This record gives sequence, C-alpha cells and structure tokens, in this order.
Amino acid sequence: MENSPKEERRTINKVAVLGSGVMGSRIACHFANIGVKALLLDIVPNELNEKEKAAGKTLEDKDVRNRIVDSALKATLKSNPSPIYRKKFSSRITTGNFEDNLKDISDCDWIIEVVVERLDIKQQVFEKVEKFRTPGTLITTNTSGIPIHTMLEGRSDDFQKHFCGTHFFNPPRYLKLLEIIPSPKTDPAVIDFLMQYGDLFLGKTTVLCKDTPAFIANRIGVYGIMALFHLVEEMDMTVDEVDKLTGPVLGRPKSATFRTCDVVGLDTLVHVANGLEENCKDDEAHSLFTMPDYIAKMVDNNWLGSKSGQGFYKKVKDDKGKSNILSLNLKTLDYEPKQRVKFPTLELTKSIDDLSKRMKVLLSGKDKAGEFYRKAFYGLFEYVSNRIPEISDDIYKIDDALKAGFAWELGPFEAWDALGVKETLKAMEAEGRKPAQWVYDMLDDGIESFYNLENGTKNYYNNEGKEFSKIPGTDDFIILANLPATNTIWKNSGSTITDIGDGIINVEFHTKMNTIGGEILQGLNKAVDLAEKNYRGLIISNEGAHFSAGANVGMIFMFAIEQEYDELDMAVRAFQSTTMRLRYSDIPVIAAPHNLTLGGGCEICLHADKVVAHAETYMGLVEFGVGVIPGGGGTKEFALRFSDELKEGDVEINTLRDRFLTIGTAKVSTSAYEAFDLGYMRKRNDTVTVSRDRLIANAKESAINMAEEGYTRPIERSDIRVLGKSGMGIVYVGADSMMAGNYISEHDKKISEKLGSVLCGGDLSAPTLVSEKYLLDLEREAFLSLCGERKTLERLQSIIKTGKILRN
Repeated sequence: MENSPKEERRTINKVAVLGSGVMGSRIACHFANIGVKALLLDIVPNELNEKEKAAGKTLEDKDVRNRIVDSALKATLKSNPSPIYRKKFSSRITTGNFEDNLKDISDCDWIIEVVVERLDIKQQVFEKVEKFRTPGTLITTNTSGIPIHTMLEGRSDDFQKHFCGTHFFNPPRYLKLLEIIPSPKTDPAVIDFLMQYGDLFLGKTTVLCKDTPAFIANRIGVYGIMALFHLVEEMDMTVDEVDKLTGPVLGRPKSATFRTCDVVGLDTLVHVANGLEENCKDDEAHSLFTMPDYIAKMVDNNWLGSKSGQGFYKKVKDDKGKSNILSLNLKTLDYEPKQRVKFPTLELTKSIDDLSKRMKVLLSGKDKAGEFYRKAFYGLFEYVSNRIPEISDDIYKIDDALKAGFAWELGPFEAWDALGVKETLKAMEAEGRKPAQWVYDMLDDGIESFYNLENGTKNYYNNEGKEFSKIPGTDDFIILANLPATNTIWKNSGSTITDIGDGIINVEFHTKMNTIGGEILQGLNKAVDLAEKNYRGLIISNEGAHFSAGANVGMIFMFAIEQEYDELDMAVRAFQSTTMRLRYSDIPVIAAPHNLTLGGGCEICLHADKVVAHAETYMGLVEFGVGVIPGGGGTKEFALRFSDELKEGDVEINTLRDRFLTIGTAKVSTSAYEAFDLGYMRKRNDTVTVSRDRLIANAKESAINMAEEGYTRPIERSDIRVLGKSGMGIVYVGADSMMAGNYISEHDKKISEKLGSVLCGGDLSAPTLVSEKYLLDLEREAFLSLCGERKTLERLQSIIKTGKILRN
C-alpha cells in the first residue's frame, strides 16, 4: 500500500482551528506566534443582531456570516495577558465560517477541532471535515475528557490513522502542557511527530496519555481540588487559609486553589468532576467527586468566578471608590473582608528557599496547617500511586503533567521523593493511608526513591522493568540542577560557574530574584577569566523563576542615604567594567534570559555577543521608575545602537525619541519578540526559542558555532555619533510639555533631562563622534547625581519597602 501524500516528510505551515471560543482562538494565536498560518473557523449566525439590523445587513453579508469568529478573535486579542507574542503576528490568522470556508482546510497540514464538548456535535464536524480533508493530514481534537475512541465512528481508515487527542491547557501561550492521546487506530508515526513537534516548535511539555477519563493532568488535578473542597469542610477552614497554604509556599501559583477555581470557572471544574464521578465508578476516591453542598449552591447562584463577577472571591468598591477583595464564607455563603492568615508552621518556612526542605517543615508542623498538609499530601500520594498503570505506566508522565498543566514546581512523586519515600509511607500508614502495592515492592527491592540522577541525567523508577530508566525526550536538554557537583568549577554566595561540556561554561545567579550585587559581578568576571584561559565560550543563564530583577536596589539606597558616594561610584564603575568585559572578551558570550530580565539584568544581555532568549522574556530598562537612569552601560548602549541604526536621510529625531521613550517610560517587553521592537534585542543577531527546557542547550549551540567560525574580540567603539545640543533641545522641549500637561512630575523631568543628556552625548555644540568610555563617564555622572536627590531616595525607599513605584 502506498503512503498518503503527506507521510514522507511532514511539516506544519498552515493549521485549521475549528471553533473560535476561548480555547480555539488562543490555540490559533499560539500557532501564529511560531510563524504558522492559522485558519480559524466557526458557525454562521442564524439571526442578525441589532447593530446589523440598523445597518441594513442581511444574513448573506460576509461580515455577518463571520461575525462569531471575528468577534471571538477580537476579544481574544484584547485579553490580558496577551495570547500573542507580537501584535502583528495576528495577521497570520485568517477567519471564516464552516459553511463558506470549510473547503479551505484542504491545504492545511493539521486540523484541530475545538468545538463544544458534545460528542454528537464533534462527530457532525468530523463528518463534514472528511469531505474536504486531504489524505495524510493530521486531524486532532482538543477535548478535555470525551474518550478519543468514541469519535471515530463512521470515519475512514486514513482519518482514523491520523487522528488523536491533542489537549492544550488554557492559556496555551503560558501553560506548557500538551497531552497527546492516541486511539488504538492512531499511526505510531503520527504520535511520534506530535510529541516532537509540540516540544520543538510549540515549546510544550508533551505528555503521552492513555485514553482514560480526563486523561492525566485533570484526573489528578481535579482530584486534588475536590479533595480540598471536602477537607475544608472536615477541618473547618476558610478560603483565605487554604489559598495561603496552597500557593507559593508549596511551589504553586499565587492563585493557589480557590482563586484558580475562579479563574478557570466553577462550571468548568464541576463539568470535569461530574464526568469523573460518572466514568470512574471503580475509583477508590469516587465519593470525593461528589460536589459539597456549598459548591452546588454557588453554581445555582451563578457564582462561577471571574466570568460571572464573583465566585470564591468578589471585588467591590468602598464609598471612596477604592477596590477591595472579599472572600466567601463557606458556611454562611456571605462575602467578608479577607483575613490575614498566620500559622506557626508558615513562620518557620520564611527563611527556607529550597522547596524540598520547606515541604519537610510544612508536613511536620504541629498546628492546624501541618495537619492540613499531612491530610492533603498523604491522600494525594495514595491516589497517584493507585493510578499507575491505570492512567499512565510511568510516574514521570504524571509529574510532568501536573507541573506543566497546573504550574506546580514539584509533581506528586517528586514531592514524595523530597519528603523521603520510606519515611512518608510509614506516616501515611499511621494516618490510615495505604499506597499501591508497587510502592512496597519498590522499597522491598532496595530502591528508596522515585527518581535518581546519574551523570547529569534524571532517571525515573520504571515500575514495569523494576529499575531506573532515562526519561525519554530529554537528551537535548541541559538542566543545570541535574549536573553532577564535579561540573561546578567555581562558586560564591551569589553565582555558580558550571562546565556544561564541549568547551562551554555557564554562569548562573542565585540571589533573591537574581538581583545583581558584588557577588554576581565577581562571578561574571571570574567566568570570563576562566573561559578565556581554558574554554571557548560562556553562557549566562539560570534556572530561577526569573533571569534577573536588576541591580540590588537595597545596596544603592544604603550607599546613597549614607552619602557614601565614593562607594557608590566604585559600585557603578564595577558594573560598567563588568558589562564592558563581557562585550570585549576573547570568547563568545551568550546571554540566555527568561521571564523578568530587568534593569541590570537587561544591561548584561545588551552587552552579550548574542542573546538567545526564551519567548517568555520580559525585558526592560526600568531604572527611571526608581529615580535614576540605567547605570551599568545600558544608556550608553542605547546611544550606540541609536547611532548604528541611523541611515543617510533618516529623521534622527524620530529614532532618538523612540529610544528615549523606551527608557524614559521604563517599557518592558511582553515577550522576547517585542524586545526586538523596543531595541533590547537585535534583528539578524539575537534569537528566540519557545522551549524553556532547550534554552541553555540552544545557547550552548550558538556559542559553539561562534567559536568554530573563528570568534575575534570586537574593537572598542569610538565612532558613536551623538547629536549634542540639537538632540538635547528636543528632549527638553518634550519634557517641558509633558510636565505642563501633568503627565510627569518635576522629578521625572529632571531624570528625563539627565537621560537625554547621556543619549545625546552631553553639551556638544554639534553632532560628534564619541567613544564608549566617554558615554560611560556621562552615564555614571548622571546616575550618581540622581542618587543625591531626595526624591530619588524616596523612590528607592518605596520600592524596597512596598515593591511599588512612587511617582513623586
């Protein structure tokens, strides 16, 4: 039998997304994010709305026929956080309707069904799709729980061969999980392709699931939420208490439990839980999927969360118009002011950064919080152990699904490992909890953990083989935390230098929020020393929540408030000399940022030979907000890039204004792609990767390529064209008009003038060529003078005490 036309080499250039609801529109946006054209289709309206009637429209007008899909996409593009990396990427999405445009799926490489969760409707859609689908085209469903095999009735052999479930989690741009659920008829080559494509191109953690109710993440995640709903009643706990106990302290999102339910929608949660109650009759925790009375009453009252305006929380305004958040009293169903939550056990963990160590303290607590944790986790551990092999043969799939789908820092088996498998088992038995027999068998075989590390590779306990096995698909990842201690070649209190192989070293930060102080500057300089002597490239990256929140503001404030200006001058010089060292070293320096990359963290990236950024990188020079200008070479670098951008005949003032406003309004990119637009990243030089797991490996590859191409130290610049007085005049006029319109304060105006002076090269009578050293001196002088201003000190103090920007 010959292969269908698309079998030999499969590429995805165009997808069709059938259904433009919340998920459909966002899935289309994420494909647009990675450069794939998306055809987004939905139903045709069956009646005119009032606006269309007033305009004399008919049901045959194209804009009427596409009203549902166009309105859905428009609303999605306005949503916050944005589903799109860059506004112009939305032009890659074409809209249409099922009646007029279904034929257009014939040239699509992948068709994704995202219509309402009803089997009969999905089957009707697939019946129509068969008429236009080209043989060999991938066809998948985004169902969150309908059994995959039930959708295949009446479908052709080719359809069945190329069909499976692809369950994205909402919002697909931000949540990494993509569950792949094959049917018995799915071609193994299709499964392999989707697993690899989701990882490489969509930046997903792809998890291969069995076709069981709610698959993996929702089966375990919804169990966990339902168990807490019942535990709240049993232990007489409040919404505020549970969300305090189940948020960041556990390595989980700030939305914790009840706020997460409000965001997702209580109706959605109830729908999944009802499905589990109906389809999991043999589940030992079946009774937990029955809704407590207070949940049923909330649904009856339409208190569904954010979508209905109230759920477990409700936002109200007081007499002065100030917004306040009320929380629901689960006994009375009245909304009450949020209560401050304190437990002795939580107090004990405040100074413990390591989650594994923190969890041991939490579960050993002698108060109500400790009892809550023990009941919740022992129940969870018992439940997940009993789901092997029902929903998965492998423990790592359950952990991956919960981490990527619910943003848990540790999956259930990883958490159990952190607490100690053997010790925790004894404690569980004392509480009447008994895990699956395979856990006892594992311990009897002398294996006392679910995971181990060997030569930098994380292995999982393979229950079938009764041994440790390598986690598939991780060969190309470089996970610093997994590397053996022998790879560490130098460290201090704020940074670590690690040999990551092939002649490349990595320097990582590990201060709070990875703020930059003397210890990190020392680490960067040491890394350059070592790389120049014994290696061929340097990566600057880390595995913290953020790349860097910027310079250590507390240190700057301390020097400034005590008028230790010589010390402050030395600190600024040290920062400037470090960034210049990165720029003018004998080896390629690659910065690989992710998440927050602010202030000094951004300045480090600006001075790297190349930036390989994760798509979710939020980069910006934000110093203006604390009353200063970028002082680690950032302002100098913007002046240099402004000079390089100018071409003969350009209107210089427009480019100057754009660069000035980027710093002057402390603009932060909403993605790595937007960082190009703001001038933080350079076109045709810097690159973006959507896979967080592959970030360091991709940066390493760039360093190797640059080294092998014959890297030569750049020559320090002395040809930077600055505008002098003519440019400064424009800045001053702009600042005056902004202050006159009450858009900025007098202190903002002063900072603006200092910033403009550096960008324009100071008080020069005419456009002039200057050196980097000249601009660095101006930058440092401006920074130090602003640190002597009372209002700058007030801003610094505000950010230290409250974390908020003071506009004074």
